[in-house]
Amino acid sequence: MDIKNDQQNKLTDINKPSEQPNNTSLNPANSKESNQEKPAKRIRRQATEAQLNHPLHGVKLKQVLERLVAHYGWAYLGDRTNINCFIYNPTMKSSLGFLRRTAWAREHVEDLYMDMVEEQK
Repeated sequence: MDIKNDQQNKLTDINKPSEQPNNTSLNPANSKESNQEKPAKRIRRQATEAQLNHPLHGVKLKQVLERLVAHYGWAYLGDRTNINCFIYNPTMKSSLGFLRRTAWAREHVEDLYMDMVEEQK
């Protein structure tokens, strides 16, 4: 039995990969090659006049929701939009999470905000 075990060990030793990894393909030869592999920085465009004049420009969703709750209250938001996170146990955290995940709900809230801004003018 010892002979069979020795032969099996020799076979498995032959099939094992070398323990020293070959990193030559991962490391570039010089710094010029490493600079060429990096993507270029994204160039930001300037905002147009129409974008700057839009009431939602630069306003975060949290600010929108805070202003709506301060102006209308949770009950009105729940009645007007029929969104459960405004009706049952409304909190800022749960509402923001739902609005960030759900595009149609966010659009409704943004429309309400736009109406509120027009009313205030």
